[in-house]
Amino acid sequence: MTTAPARGRRRAPTRMERAAGRAAALHRPRVLLALLLLLALTCVMLLDGYLRAEVGDDQRVRSGASSSEVPDEILDGGPILGFPGGQAETVSVPDRTIVLTFDDGPDPTWTPKVMEVLEKYDVPGTFFVVGSMVSRHPDIVEDLVEQGHEIGVHTFTHVDLSYQSASRVTREMEQTQLALAGAAGITTTLFRAPYSSGADAVDNYSWQVYQQLGQEGYTSVFVDTDSEDWKEPGVAKIVEGATPEDGEGASVLFHDSGGDRTQTLAALSEYIEKMRAKGYSFTTVSGATAERRQQQQSAGGSGAGGPGAPSGTGDVLQASHRPATGTLRYEGKALLAAVAVAEWTVPALSAGLVIVGVAVMGRFGLMLVLARRHHRQRNGRRFGWGPPVTRPVSVIVPAYNEKECIENTLRSLAESTHPIEIVVVDDGSTDGTAELAEGLGLPGVRVIRQENAGKSAALNNGIRSARHDIVVMMDGDTVFEPDTVGRLVQPFADPSVGAVAGNAKVGNRSTLIGAWQHIEYVMGFNLDRRMYDLLRCMPTIPGAIGAFRREAVLQVGGMSEDTLAEDTDITIALHRAGWRVVYEEHARAWTEAPRSLRQLWSQRHRWSYGTMQALWKHRGSLMDKGPSGRFGRVGMPLVVLFQIVTPVFAPLIDVFTVYSMLFVDFRAALSAWFAVLGVQLVCAAYAFRLDREKYRYLLMMPLQQFAYRQMMYLVLIHSCVTALTGGRLRWQKLKRTGEVGVPAGTGG
Repeated sequence: MTTAPARGRRRAPTRMERAAGRAAALHRPRVLLALLLLLALTCVMLLDGYLRAEVGDDQRVRSGASSSEVPDEILDGGPILGFPGGQAETVSVPDRTIVLTFDDGPDPTWTPKVMEVLEKYDVPGTFFVVGSMVSRHPDIVEDLVEQGHEIGVHTFTHVDLSYQSASRVTREMEQTQLALAGAAGITTTLFRAPYSSGADAVDNYSWQVYQQLGQEGYTSVFVDTDSEDWKEPGVAKIVEGATPEDGEGASVLFHDSGGDRTQTLAALSEYIEKMRAKGYSFTTVSGATAERRQQQQSAGGSGAGGPGAPSGTGDVLQASHRPATGTLRYEGKALLAAVAVAEWTVPALSAGLVIVGVAVMGRFGLMLVLARRHHRQRNGRRFGWGPPVTRPVSVIVPAYNEKECIENTLRSLAESTHPIEIVVVDDGSTDGTAELAEGLGLPGVRVIRQENAGKSAALNNGIRSARHDIVVMMDGDTVFEPDTVGRLVQPFADPSVGAVAGNAKVGNRSTLIGAWQHIEYVMGFNLDRRMYDLLRCMPTIPGAIGAFRREAVLQVGGMSEDTLAEDTDITIALHRAGWRVVYEEHARAWTEAPRSLRQLWSQRHRWSYGTMQALWKHRGSLMDKGPSGRFGRVGMPLVVLFQIVTPVFAPLIDVFTVYSMLFVDFRAALSAWFAVLGVQLVCAAYAFRLDREKYRYLLMMPLQQFAYRQMMYLVLIHSCVTALTGGRLRWQKLKRTGEVGVPAGTGG
């Protein structure tokens, strides 16, 4: 018998208390790691959305605005605008000179083909690149620079900058420069605004942008002739639109991205041949600026300034390029690495989520079909397990500090209509649980005391002490209805049945958390068990209510201490030993569910982690042959897919849904969410109908999707992190109130 500690001496912590303390010390870091993992994936999605112009996209394009504040010399000037010495100045392309410019790239399909045409004719080009495209296709930009072409900035997300704030303008430029630094080791001073055309189209709003960028050292480039190849008007029309008036120089606009550029490629070759035949030469923006400056010097001008005058490289055709500094280069490489991760991760996740979504919908359908079949089969008039089982059974109640609940538990058992012996195994309680159980004076109750060793050890002690060949196991906070034991043991009339799972009910369902768990128990647990029963691969007999053949339990070595989910462990072991495990829906037990989120997290963390331990322990079942291998062939894949893989991906489904609502298509995403909720409600309603539960609790289900479900997902991720990091977790005692009793009536 356990003795009380001496007065005044502090009681030494028990083994369980020490283990719980160590687990608590490791709890927070792993929770934080799980949250950081989810945050990282969210950031990857946002980055990918930003690159694809789904996040922060602004499709407004200004037109028809006044140009009253723009100087006439700018409106009537050349296509190259700079601010040397802080003063606006334009430069025209020299006569019989063509500056080929290409917007919206780099494109992995069309930009290399444009480069092939330019290389064939030994013609340089100026490519105004979009930063998001650069970060996704850095190798193309590096090839452009190596082949002697000039690079300009076309913003990062291809937005009309006249609608953006000064900080957004700066950010668009800096991010593109960062991408260029990582891709080709350069930055550039050239800029072309999206949706811009000739200098005569500059309005009051865009003029402010050009002034801001001019003060930052940028040279803005406009268009003299526009091929309008984006309209795909035909090769002849493209060539005609790109051709300047006789003898005049021109900055000519083509596109190397943004659609099918087959006509552009054909027109480009024809255009180069045509203009060369007319005596034209081809250069870059910097080349044209240098040539114009030389003409001014020859004419007696100073030639000291002008847009693009400073040379950053030895090649005059790439004078706008500046070598990226060490820090900027490394930051650019980091950006490209992050983009590469996003480029591979998001499509992979999207494909995975489609597979998971199909699997989940398939599971719902399978559950409904098999649950209906199970109900009709087990409730049919002709169904029976065999001769009625009337012999006495042993009920084992492991108890550790259960003084609040043990009386309700034992009194409910004392009212059983089936003959039973009650074996209370006190696992080193310090709150007087054993004394309370003995003091009740209930008939047929035996109290066995043991040193604190854990639930599995207590159950094994009870099994060894049991006097009957059928043992019922329950938790110390659970109450049975009078006919529960009698209904639970009837399947043992079939000699192939080694264990029976009962129908666990949430007794304290009056609170919000309790109601959510009630929905989960009815839909997620009991509906699942009907399906697994028919498939003959039941993964878990609930610790709150389960019955076993004593010989079957002893055959597999008793309740193992290898895992935290001893109920899952013993169930799988029985399958592998060739025993059949079934579900008895009419044998109901009422259990006290966790009352706080903290307790709920602790319980579900242990369940999830313990299930993973049990599955890993019995991974050899995948190779088992014959009837004993059925769990490995059917049950193991289903449990892994629907209890681990699917829930791990589930938070991403929510993140994708929110992402789609905010940045893609709100109505479509919301409709999809309601469709999934509708399917879940149908399944839940059917599960409630089978269990004869009141439908009013289903009103809590939509709210459950916003809080409870996400918490369960995070718990599973936490458990996965714990398993992957080699963490250990021990049994954690939950605080009980003893408020659960057998409810009046049958529905609850």
